[in-house]
Amino acid sequence: MESAGEFPFTRGIHPTMYQSKPWTIRQYAGFGTAAESNQRYKELVARGTGGLSVAFDLPTQMGMDSDHPLAVDEVGKVGVAIDTIEDMRELFDGIPLGEISTSMTINAPAAILLLMYQVVAEEKGVSAENLQGTIQNDILKEYIARGTYIFPPQPSLRLITDIFKYCKVHLPKWNTISISGYHIGEAGADAVQEVAFTLSNAIAYVDAAVKAGMDVDEFAPRLSFFFVSRTSFLEEVAKFRAARRVWAKIMKERFGAKQSKSMQLRFHTQTAGVQLTAQQPEVNIVRVTIQALAAVLGGTQSLHTNSFDEALALPSSKAAQLALRTQQVIASESGITEGVDPFGGAEFIEKMTDDLERQISEQIRKIDEMGGAVIAIEHGYQKSQIEDTAYKIANEIDAKKRIVVGVNEFTDGASASPPLMVIDAEIGRAQRARLAERKASRDQVAVSACLDEIERVALSDENLLPAMKSAITRGASVGEICDRLRKVWGVHRQHDPF
Repeated sequence: MESAGEFPFTRGIHPTMYQSKPWTIRQYAGFGTAAESNQRYKELVARGTGGLSVAFDLPTQMGMDSDHPLAVDEVGKVGVAIDTIEDMRELFDGIPLGEISTSMTINAPAAILLLMYQVVAEEKGVSAENLQGTIQNDILKEYIARGTYIFPPQPSLRLITDIFKYCKVHLPKWNTISISGYHIGEAGADAVQEVAFTLSNAIAYVDAAVKAGMDVDEFAPRLSFFFVSRTSFLEEVAKFRAARRVWAKIMKERFGAKQSKSMQLRFHTQTAGVQLTAQQPEVNIVRVTIQALAAVLGGTQSLHTNSFDEALALPSSKAAQLALRTQQVIASESGITEGVDPFGGAEFIEKMTDDLERQISEQIRKIDEMGGAVIAIEHGYQKSQIEDTAYKIANEIDAKKRIVVGVNEFTDGASASPPLMVIDAEIGRAQRARLAERKASRDQVAVSACLDEIERVALSDENLLPAMKSAITRGASVGEICDRLRKVWGVHRQHDPF
């Protein structure tokens, strides 16, 4: 049997896995204002979090400022509101950016938020060359499963390759994309669909970068992935093992990668939010523990554990601490870190890994035959497949063919709702007032000139990020930069081809 750290990396990407270093404990957080989120980050760091993961509010994800008419009721609700560089300064005030890695769940405006982070770090005296972290930057899964896209696919892919090129020079330790199966899984995909659709998207990104003139070994080592971990414990362990094997073969055989790191599937895992229940929420603590164990035994590089109250509200501080402690108990008390791929060689796991590899590869071939992930997306293939699976699962739950404890079985003993976190309704008004002050106090002539330059570069084949960085330092907002790109590229409109 192959060894960990060797192609095709079924048993893990490192020879010793967690024996030498455990996975990164990375907790996802962000709500309200930058100042409020900053306080939560400081709490998490003090409690032992090794990496931060930023949740942005819906307007920020959609490239809209907090004063946009469509943003009024969404400011700070599902994440932190970031309009200008001043918000980013507040968000990371007192956080040692040179010592901690930061993941940002941002896609269409990913370049803007990354540049803001870079500017703030440089202001703190931290060289961009030393910054470590990840931007999700995975727009294709937005068309499939999530919906926070802005621009059509082709200019979106251009922007992603611009980020690859920029980071190769300026942020060499940064993970330039986190190709996400998490949202595909949360939308209803099964394990095979989750991995196959994710890897097909990854193939499209690699193709785009190669066609833009990049050598595969220049950028592939900075690619990372993001998967969900469900309560189907053994299948999840096998899924992660199969995903590594399939990706290694794709990179070696299809793209001719030569570096070992170019073939390694490095991934972050989050426990399954869709499996959390509002009924008997304390039971979610058990679910999250099982899911976290599956991720660790499957060889994840970093992990976020959901809080037990997330089916009801944003996590309370107490629930977030318990989610963090869950990982710490697994890492420090379970003894799991002493083994490398502890299930490796087990007949059931090895057969399931082989079966999943075959099914995933067949699904990828089907998408290839359609012309690739982008064309399949334009025809609605992935979306329709996920919807069919989600409908099947819902019917199984209704018919009690699939048991969900506290929902369709074992419903006795329901407990009262725990204390929940509530977002102050005044947050939006205060954020808009701050934004108005910032826009009024800046050099508007300089900002306009920078925005004009972004528009010019968007019409060319030059890299957009230097022009964006100049605009950010002058005080241009996320919405203003995205509006200039909307003017040039238009916006994507989802349509039902059937």
